[in-house]
Amino acid sequence: MFEQIKGISVHYVDYGNSFKKTLLFLHGWGQNIDMMKPVADAFQKDYRIVIVDLPGFGQSEEPTSVWNLNDFVECIHDLMNHLKIEKPILFGHSFGGKIALLYASMYPTEKLIVCGSPYRKEIENLSLKTKMLKKLKKVPGLNSVAEKAKKYIGSRDYKNATPIMRDILVEHVNFDIVEEIKKIKASTLIIWGDQDAEVPVERAYELEKYIRDAGVVIYPGCSHYAYLECLKKTINVVKIFLES
Repeated sequence: MFEQIKGISVHYVDYGNSFKKTLLFLHGWGQNIDMMKPVADAFQKDYRIVIVDLPGFGQSEEPTSVWNLNDFVECIHDLMNHLKIEKPILFGHSFGGKIALLYASMYPTEKLIVCGSPYRKEIENLSLKTKMLKKLKKVPGLNSVAEKAKKYIGSRDYKNATPIMRDILVEHVNFDIVEEIKKIKASTLIIWGDQDAEVPVERAYELEKYIRDAGVVIYPGCSHYAYLECLKKTINVVKIFLES
């Protein structure tokens, strides 16, 4: 499905149980809907599932001007209004997690789940993403996901991105939201790999201190894609969190 928001076409999928609460999934930089479906599909019987191709990725159009993080948040909020969703449960990875954090600081949010999400200036090592995909391909059931994502990860990094997406990446990397995070009221689950080479695990514990109701789950031996590397564990942890 597509919706015109802020002058561009935004692609998303909307499925699952439309009579239940909404789980909104936001992917990381250079990724797409496919990277969130392995987790999302596990909850489709008990939740309404919405996954968005963030502007500039997947099948969504690129912004026509340089967006900052607030623009991405407003885009997601406009989509929620269009879908008549008032208080989503947010699940965000990396860049999508940063958007989710800022969203939760601004708008009503049922609960919040973030995985390897930067929130202050971090120099992301985008070149590592291809190496991480090779690791993902070894995880049972995720080989097809890694293959689909290959054309997005590494092909939309700084060197190969359009001028607008390059500038947006610079905005993202330099955008500090620590003060905004302190305003989050939603219960928050923080998932992190202790071998995350893009956003160090120390950030997880810092984030827990900034949010008044938050807890951390660390995955030993896992990378920036910990939520997928230990998919069954992620599903179980998230299920317990949502039912608590």
